Amino acid sequence: MNDRLRVATRKGLFTIVRSGGGWAIETVDFIGDNVSLTLTDPRDGRLYAALDHGHFGVKMHRATNGVWEELPAPAYPPKPEDEIDVDSWGRTVKWSTLRIWALAAGGPDEPGVLWCGTLPGGLFRSEDHGASWNIVRSLWDHPLRKKWMGGGADWPGLHSICVDPRDSKCVTVAVSTGGVWFTPDSGVSWELRGQGMRADYFPPELVHDPISQDVHCLVQCRGAPQRMWIQHHNGIFISSDEGRTFRELMDVKPSAFGFPVVVHPREPDTAWFVPAVKDEKRYPVDGALAVNRTRDGGRTFEALRKGLPQTHAYDLVYRHALAIDDAGERLAFGSTTGGLWISEDQGDSWTSVSHTLPPIHGVRFG
Repeated sequence: MNDRLRVATRKGLFTIVRSGGGWAIETVDFIGDNVSLTLTDPRDGRLYAALDHGHFGVKMHRATNGVWEELPAPAYPPKPEDEIDVDSWGRTVKWSTLRIWALAAGGPDEPGVLWCGTLPGGLFRSEDHGASWNIVRSLWDHPLRKKWMGGGADWPGLHSICVDPRDSKCVTVAVSTGGVWFTPDSGVSWELRGQGMRADYFPPELVHDPISQDVHCLVQCRGAPQRMWIQHHNGIFISSDEGRTFRELMDVKPSAFGFPVVVHPREPDTAWFVPAVKDEKRYPVDGALAVNRTRDGGRTFEALRKGLPQTHAYDLVYRHALAIDDAGERLAFGSTTGGLWISEDQGDSWTSVSHTLPPIHGVRFG
């Protein structure tokens, strides 16, 4: 099991390690800076951190053998002077990197390949461990891209990237709001998938349109890649055909609304979610923090609460702030109020690591 946890927060990147039967902070990098995302490349151990300096822009850093260096951040090409680019709200889309919202390593057969998703919806690819980036023009220039719109963020955001473990050329991404997209050839061509999802905030004729779907998070089971899970703005959806079609899971208690989802690496029917009150409220139901787990493909759910605060809890968990280790035993999640919890038993019980961290954007083992 993984004994190291990386926690990206509003005020730095925290490394948490297991020692003496407990978990403790080992180091803090970029102290005081807004670290929006982190990735440990499982192929070579390199560590990546995305920073959002607000007015001063987005930065990317890489650590090799513990030594950090700044890398070029993914950058959009110049917008043609005659290009009219507006989203579905009618707002002019900025061709600039506003946030790094997804980082994923390529397959074991393509060392150096990284994928990066951004606001306002661009997908980037690097073939040299992040030393340079190229926007995937086939997706950015796709005519349906201009039908994307902002969801929780003002602009469309590409936040989920799933590289198929059977074939590294097959990549599925998700956009809020813009649905699920699949490429069989490393981004040369794209197919809009996601039939069966429901967006009840749209006009009736668009409710089931795949382009209208506000996917909050998409994951793919490593041991059974045909199985995908989605935490959607309107609920929880499951696919058994690599995202071509999805089925909505009904009557999920205490709530089907939330942002993150993780799936067991070998058991495709086992997945975890963090439920919340929907829309503008966004806090745990009844102020009681819980993690939902299903072991039977969504037929039933259990709310796991042991060790979690059950009164006056206002912790919201972002889409990248719930993680599972490679063994499928340890889970961790962090919240907007600086709470960090770890489970050693698939969520049956939870241990608090800290209540006083900065707001947490992302949590990853490794």
